[in-house]
Amino acid sequence: MTTSSDQTAGVSAPHTKLAQEVTQLVRDTAGELVYNHSRRVYWFGSLQGRNRDLSFDPELLYVGAMFHDLGLGERFRSSGRRFEVDSADEARRFLQAHHVPEDSIRRVWTAIALHTTPGIPEYMEPEVALVTAGVEYDVLGIGYHDISDADRAAIVALHPRPDFKQRILGAFTDGIRPKPETTFGNVKADVLEHYVPGFERGDFVRTILDSPWPE
Repeated sequence: MTTSSDQTAGVSAPHTKLAQEVTQLVRDTAGELVYNHSRRVYWFGSLQGRNRDLSFDPELLYVGAMFHDLGLGERFRSSGRRFEVDSADEARRFLQAHHVPEDSIRRVWTAIALHTTPGIPEYMEPEVALVTAGVEYDVLGIGYHDISDADRAAIVALHPRPDFKQRILGAFTDGIRPKPETTFGNVKADVLEHYVPGFERGDFVRTILDSPWPE
């Protein structure tokens, strides 16, 4: 049985025990901003999957969407790893504890780890492609008009996004400010460049030229 909070815009959230536990975990640990964003990522990713005629496992997409930003949390800020990897590892631990098959775990891990790496996920398994598609839709507005005004409004009514642009940028900044080295070569360097005074982004060319190789 689904409830009004499980279904909108013609898409239902998976109503399995595993999905319910994921929902509660993220609601309890990530806060309202990330919780609502993650739920929207599932809905927008699902609709983009329909638009692209992709066959995907809704439960795996849901887990990937719900865990994808968990690594921004305070307990991960001293890990020294990219927040995407911390998020992906949390999902893997959760799924292993629930005896999910390894291939499914790999898909979820990859979907989360690559969700800030544009140009690659779209060519991988549908669950990998659609976590990124959902994130790109909700954060960047990529493909904004691929989803109808009515469906978009229904999803945002279910999971509102008050001042979302500034608040998500604040969450990104807080989550990665303590480990700026993890932004080398990825889009989060842009965040720290805008919001952290004195931040110097890594330079790929300089890294090559300054390497210990003599030639």
